[in-house]
Amino acid sequence: MSNNNNTLPKAPKDLCFSELDFVQENFDVDAFLQDHRKNGKLETMRDDLGMYLKLLRSAMIDLINRDYTDFVNLSSNLIGLDKAINELQVPLGQLREEVMQVRQALDDEIATISTNLNNNLKIRERKQSLRSLQHVYKSLKKLSSILSMKTFMEHRTKIDVLEQAAIELNQLKFHMSKCKSDILDDQEKEGREIENLYVTYLNELFLACIQEKNSNLAIRCLRIYLTLDKIANAEELVRYELVRPLVYNVINEENLQSDPLGLHNIYQRLLDILNVELKQLLDITLYPDRISVKGFNFLVNSFWIEVEEKIEQYIKSIFAPGDPVLFHKRYTATLEFLTKLETEYGTRKTLAALKNHPQYKDFLKKWNLPVYFQIRFQEIAGLVETVLVESISPDSIKGSLALLTQTNFSLYATCAVWDNLLRIWDDDIYLYQLFHKFWKLSLQICSRYQTWCQSAMKQVWPVINETNSSNNLVHSTRLNFLVYLYVDVEKLVNALPSFLQIVQSKITNKNVTISKLLEDSLGETSRNLTNLLPSITKEILNELSEQCVIHLKQVSDIPRLFRRTKRDVPTKPCPYVKSAVVPLINFLADYSKIIPETVNLWLELTLSSLTENYLLFVTDVLTSVQKTEESLRRLKKIRDKSTGILPSEPQGISDDEKIRIQLKVDVNGYANMIKDLNISTVNIHHLQELINAVEAAIKK
Repeated sequence: MSNNNNTLPKAPKDLCFSELDFVQENFDVDAFLQDHRKNGKLETMRDDLGMYLKLLRSAMIDLINRDYTDFVNLSSNLIGLDKAINELQVPLGQLREEVMQVRQALDDEIATISTNLNNNLKIRERKQSLRSLQHVYKSLKKLSSILSMKTFMEHRTKIDVLEQAAIELNQLKFHMSKCKSDILDDQEKEGREIENLYVTYLNELFLACIQEKNSNLAIRCLRIYLTLDKIANAEELVRYELVRPLVYNVINEENLQSDPLGLHNIYQRLLDILNVELKQLLDITLYPDRISVKGFNFLVNSFWIEVEEKIEQYIKSIFAPGDPVLFHKRYTATLEFLTKLETEYGTRKTLAALKNHPQYKDFLKKWNLPVYFQIRFQEIAGLVETVLVESISPDSIKGSLALLTQTNFSLYATCAVWDNLLRIWDDDIYLYQLFHKFWKLSLQICSRYQTWCQSAMKQVWPVINETNSSNNLVHSTRLNFLVYLYVDVEKLVNALPSFLQIVQSKITNKNVTISKLLEDSLGETSRNLTNLLPSITKEILNELSEQCVIHLKQVSDIPRLFRRTKRDVPTKPCPYVKSAVVPLINFLADYSKIIPETVNLWLELTLSSLTENYLLFVTDVLTSVQKTEESLRRLKKIRDKSTGILPSEPQGISDDEKIRIQLKVDVNGYANMIKDLNISTVNIHHLQELINAVEAAIKK
């Protein structure tokens, strides 16, 4: 494509296309017209194409003229070329035949050599087989002599005989594998019988060494097993002849049920087997810093496999999760047993073999932890839910006012939540393998408590408005409940950090990432609970306001007290003022020494709301009085005009003025009672506005 670009004549710049458009691999006429139609009309494109065609023709003529001599010489040079080619065909054919003959000769020689080599190989193999067969005869005879009952039993150092025979037995097995085509079945049978007899003698001597605690002879026996590649035989021998009888007497249902310690005692007796009967073997095979024989794993292949099999066979009831208390005891006892097994007798290689063993994995899977957690979940969540689903009533309050100053919670619901949060992480319930599930359950309980708080705030209680001899109103039970709820939520939020420490202490590997995740999730829970406090405060304020504002509404009765009653000028506040503040006085008396700062804040907010309502009530009364006064004045003018009586100046203080004076006295009394509560009047919104309103009404 680049060569084409070099031979194409350059198109003038004023054309509506480029010469490169025609040499593109995906050149399409329709696409070309569609793209360049935007640059000009079809007539312009036609003229440009005609102009470029002339350039192409001119370029083609120049090219032909430039290469004309080459075109002419090409035709003359080709004359006689076909004759020369024909003359070469005969010698080339002869050469091809000669090459084929040489190739065939080489192939025949290669085949002959390969056949001879294969025959030589078979002859060598046959010779080797016959030599091996000769060695087999010698070894069989020698081993038969060495292992004859009389010779072996009379020999003082049987281990020396076995070591000597082991070398010969290895040679026998090697040569028998090399002469399989020549050896007779009787000889193979004799070889197997001799090997079995040898292993029997070795097993008897090995067991005797273990029982006699003869470590030196035991090491020599183990090395013989290793030499003969009989490691599995030694491990099975220990399992069936030594471990199985001991384990059978330990692992049974009778010991599980009758022993006070139950499974824990069974595991301890199993560890005693390792510490006593198997200690010699473990010392020899496990510890590289001592005189040891490598390659054996009696802990896993002799002890653990037998123990796990017998547990599953005779006391499989331990896996039943129906009784969570018993299941927890047995599972923790099992983990303790496995931990001791790993720490006291486990090397890195042994531990890897133990944990990767299929029976070890299956054994752990048989402990149905999901079912155990589900039972605990229903148990713990059920206890919490039983308390939280009960309707809010006076019985929901656990303690008295004195509890507010202590760390204990005042509501049964909060106590149930906190007690069960701690119970989840008790050693009698918690399992490290279920850490994530127990943590999720803890967060769910906190979330459920948050939901309960929200619904408890909205529940409407009947307010008890009984009066005693001093005519003081008794607090509603709902108000007490809300205060207890507020304090309980604060206490719970403050207790969560200590709860987090308890949870973090359960993390064995002290993972920083996990600790950070725990802090973040519990921090969010703490913030959600803290966000409840403003809502509880709002409900407390509403409850206080409802008890007070009902009395302030009596301000509307003041005009009736003074109209046409000829009462004296008022000097004392009306009883409703004191009645309106009494609930706040009682509230302050009950809680000021317990939660002083919070109570003062609540009183300030309540009084601000109360004062705002009081201002509205007083403003309505003043407006009504003014309208009534103006109406009476107009009626009097009309009446005086109709009778012709001149209007006279009013004598003394009018009823309307007495009403305004009473309002001023009431407002001043209200402000003084606020001061008696040790509440700064500056912090009470609308109070100064209220005072100004009644004073302005008197000055009119």
